[in-house]
Amino acid sequence: MPVRDESHPNQRLTTVDDLISSNLLDDADRVSLKQVVSKYAISVPTHLARLIDSADPDDPIARQIIPHVEESITTPDENADPIGDFTHSPVKGLVHRYPDRVLLKAHSACAVYCRFCFRREMVGPGGDTMSDTDLEAGFTYIAAHPEIWEVILTGGDPLVLSPDRLDKIFERLNAIEHVKVIRIHTRVPVAEPGRITDELIIALGKRRATVYVAVHCNHANELSEEARQACDRFTTSGIPLLGQTVLLKGVNDDIKTLDVLFRKMVTARITPYYLHHPDLAPGTGHFRVSLEDGQSLIKQLRGTLSGIALPTYMLDIPGGHGKVPVGPTYADIRVNGTTVVEDVNGKTHVYPPSQPDSEA
Repeated sequence: MPVRDESHPNQRLTTVDDLISSNLLDDADRVSLKQVVSKYAISVPTHLARLIDSADPDDPIARQIIPHVEESITTPDENADPIGDFTHSPVKGLVHRYPDRVLLKAHSACAVYCRFCFRREMVGPGGDTMSDTDLEAGFTYIAAHPEIWEVILTGGDPLVLSPDRLDKIFERLNAIEHVKVIRIHTRVPVAEPGRITDELIIALGKRRATVYVAVHCNHANELSEEARQACDRFTTSGIPLLGQTVLLKGVNDDIKTLDVLFRKMVTARITPYYLHHPDLAPGTGHFRVSLEDGQSLIKQLRGTLSGIALPTYMLDIPGGHGKVPVGPTYADIRVNGTTVVEDVNGKTHVYPPSQPDSEA
């Protein structure tokens, strides 16, 4: 049965003892998880805990957020900075990988610590949150680079910050004329929907720059009624929502699960944006699928799912080389210049189609 907890909506389970007392772990796990929890923080919001079926050993939400002994295994190809943030960080907390946009990691804490997180070595209690001085250095850098059109607030999770602090960050960014778009990456609407208050919406909405919110959601079970209401607060206030999903073994690596998730996102007015191939973060090998399997899933979805519900399958190339789409290819240019195109049913066609000889 799902966990029942009527605690304050922003309360979290942060220790193994908390998880055991909530029937999310067995007492026998205490010793086996000692190494894992000493390195990677635990934060399970009581809202998400209530959505977990503790009788199901394969519950998709639990698999994402409850620590597992497999996290203690680090393979040679894994890296503490798997997407190369540090390679492109001119000032603390800011990543300038693409010419027209930057990441601003304003906060190091999250509402929930996902066990597959690509920044798991950098976030958590005691993480390197930007001070006011650090933030000012970031704003100064952005202001000095007129090519920066978009600022992406990430972290950690920026929506864990108070509305007042977010308001100050937005004021500074809004004052930089060449910044036209501010995008927020967050798990809060599904993890702690009670945080999406009128005060927060007002803080985000009164801007010259256009605000987007990218909601990270990996399974339809996360889109509870409370989460949908939180998302409605954004969209009815004119703030569009994008959806980000990570392809995770044992969570969503099958057609039915992805189909239900993306349809539920669209009906919640969240546009599926990216389906991320999992990054090579330490201790996350048990979540990874092959690129071939991911391409196969996207190819099958193309034939059954509306285009407005189909995200782009993306790989963040290790080493800081950026994201690229790695979905299936449907067009094959042959040696003689002929293009063969495959349709959603697997049949091939020549493009442009050959024309019959005209009559003399």
